[in-house]
Amino acid sequence: MVRLEIHVQPGTSRAGVGGEHDGALIVRVTEPAEGGRATNAALRAVADALTLPRRSVSLAYGATSRHKVIDIETDGNEGASVELAIRQLRLGTKP
Repeated sequence: MVRLEIHVQPGTSRAGVGGEHDGALIVRVTEPAEGGRATNAALRAVADALTLPRRSVSLAYGATSRHKVIDIETDGNEGASVELAIRQLRLGTKP
């Protein structure tokens, strides 16, 4: 399992994952911060960016905050590749 801090920017004109804000991976979503919609969109966006199934990404804490901590379930073989992909996303490059 990989634990990751993300900074969610809800209501943006374009969704995307990349860059860093105060040490957290930036996740931009078009959904508003209402009723958990932005959080769900952010989890989906991270899973898509890492080419993982959505069920592999879950919220650890921070449901009502822009700063969230998520858990990414990986098997033993893909853990290192997920961490490398996260580093690339932080730099703003595609994994």
